[in-house]
Amino acid sequence: MPLFRPGLRIWRELVGERERWPLWLPVFFAAGIGAYFSLPVEPQPLVAACLGAVCGVMLLLLLSWRQGVVAYLAIAAAVLIMGFLAAQLRSWTVAAPVLSHSLGPVEVEGELLAVELKGGARRLLLNDPLIDSLVSAETPRRIRVRVSGNGAPGLVPGQRVRLRAVLRPPPEPVAPGAFDFARHAYFLGLGAVGYAVSSPQRVVPNNRGASSWGERWRMFWETTRLRVAERIGAVLPGERGAVATALTTGLRGALAEKTQDRFRDAGLAHLLAISGLHMGLVAGWVFTALRFTFAAIPAVALFFPIKKWAAAGAIVAAFVYLFLAGATIPTQRAFVMACLVFVAVLIDRRALTMRMVAWAAVVVLVIAPESILSASFQLSFAAVVALVASYEHLAQRWQSQWQERRKNWRLLRYLFAIGLTSLIATVATAPFVAYNFNRIAIYSLLANLIAVPVTSAWIMPWALVALVLMPLGLEALALYPMSWGIDLVLMIAETVAALPHAVVVVASMPRSSLIAFALGGLWLCLWRPSWRFCGLAGFAIGLVAIWAHQSPDILISGDARVAAIRLEDNSLSFSDRRIGRFDREQWMRALGTAEVSFWPETGAALGGRLRCDALGCLYRQEGELVAFVMDGRALADDCRAATLVISREPLRSLNCPMPSRVIDRFDLWREGAHAIYLGDDGVIVESVRAARGRRPWVSWR
Repeated sequence: MPLFRPGLRIWRELVGERERWPLWLPVFFAAGIGAYFSLPVEPQPLVAACLGAVCGVMLLLLLSWRQGVVAYLAIAAAVLIMGFLAAQLRSWTVAAPVLSHSLGPVEVEGELLAVELKGGARRLLLNDPLIDSLVSAETPRRIRVRVSGNGAPGLVPGQRVRLRAVLRPPPEPVAPGAFDFARHAYFLGLGAVGYAVSSPQRVVPNNRGASSWGERWRMFWETTRLRVAERIGAVLPGERGAVATALTTGLRGALAEKTQDRFRDAGLAHLLAISGLHMGLVAGWVFTALRFTFAAIPAVALFFPIKKWAAAGAIVAAFVYLFLAGATIPTQRAFVMACLVFVAVLIDRRALTMRMVAWAAVVVLVIAPESILSASFQLSFAAVVALVASYEHLAQRWQSQWQERRKNWRLLRYLFAIGLTSLIATVATAPFVAYNFNRIAIYSLLANLIAVPVTSAWIMPWALVALVLMPLGLEALALYPMSWGIDLVLMIAETVAALPHAVVVVASMPRSSLIAFALGGLWLCLWRPSWRFCGLAGFAIGLVAIWAHQSPDILISGDARVAAIRLEDNSLSFSDRRIGRFDREQWMRALGTAEVSFWPETGAALGGRLRCDALGCLYRQEGELVAFVMDGRALADDCRAATLVISREPLRSLNCPMPSRVIDRFDLWREGAHAIYLGDDGVIVESVRAARGRRPWVSWR
């Protein structure tokens, strides 16, 4: 009997936490979405119908068992199935033709849906295009074309343009498990990308206008964002204007790469990506301004609920700012949470709670289930859940203590709150930052202690005033003071990023580690009793999975143009320094290394593992010999000696029976990039095609 006492105690506490059980429903909904995206093959409609029937049975069971554990288990199972079905339904509804092969140069005509600044170029998003040599059934719904230099002056969304462009399908991942841009493009309705070889020309509109009110709405706001960005750039040229544009509209294309690197290395990248901080500041300042304005009018303040009026105005301001900022996943989440806060004010309820965060997650996932795969969703909700849980726990302990402090402690309390908030958000988002970006900013707490107060108390209020004055042409009155704060933030970013060891580069962790970290963090944040610390086991499991994870020894690009091997010091050595720059950068980031070298010239050796001659290279690792064939004359010898033969040329017509496997040009073209592991288990080969499976966003050759 004593053996059961700890379990019985936990069970009683779990029952006592019944009011927290609903907080896990978004987790089950997200788990269903994750289950859909993790499948190797697309489920058939019959599977969806069966799951819907099971969900119905669960709900009927809920009617029979309205209370107790069985009812909650039925709800959890039903919600999980709903998440799975929501993801599959979303996949069906966004389905559109995807270009199957490269084209061009070809004549392209389409309606301009968005114009995005990207360095010194512009990216044009064309809706409902007409493409030469493609029939209507094969034409993508949307395409994105890069126009270099000043090739797109005066273009605004809503216009119809014609140009010549080279088009290709959305690119596949550069390695198994890497970011899948093709999947991302599929849910955006983007069926082709490319670059223009002529300047876009405006054509007379015809009846092929925007096909839906949603696209017209989007074009209106894209046009507004561009005009706001142009007005800001006219007053504040250079990096100050680019930062002001990013903070106001979310358009970061004008930012120099060096500036973005500094913000990222200083841990201030969240200031450039409009999220909860910006939405909360805009809505909060509007709420404060309206409330003070109404309070200054006695006839209004004495007889009307001015606090509720101010809350309604803040909701309207948040709605406008949502679309001005591009309605990205962080801004959607922030808008939902801001609305819930002010709706709570309207109905006289407590504003900031974990249930509000749960509702925000459900709304975002219902609208766009695929957002669970994005870094913005993961970082946003990881930070918010951790902050709400932490302050729920600390509020009761500190409230009485802070109330006893004198008023002159307010500044110290404010600075302490900023530091604590930055620390909690940094720790909560660290696994997701490492998983998605392979880098961690060490001094982010130091940078945020100064940059966040400057942004919240000076920059954003002036940005709001600039938007109000812009219709009158007086935005310069607010943009110049705003630029003073931006200069300070730029200086902070540059100074902190230049500190020694400001950034730690880490190798990609396995997906199982990220799931373990996420579940452990949720267990720690959603429960209140002391047994919530059992969630630390999730962090331990995640760390063990990272330690046990093996990085690939060989990487080969899908076009067979570049290959890389891992040396003893974990650095990468590449076959060519002139081509494959993008693949090279992505592989270095995935393996968490900045040290690179290149394969030696004829007759030389590298690190005791690689030796090359005029016919090819031999790589020896863990008792395995891998041959890279550059000339067919080496094939006979390599087939006899090597365990694995890798060739840039097709080998179908040649006889090579000895190695355990041959990877030739046809394999790379058909299966995409390869990752090869050499160890005690022999040679393990993974390909992009096998990792992606047979899904709607994967084209099979």
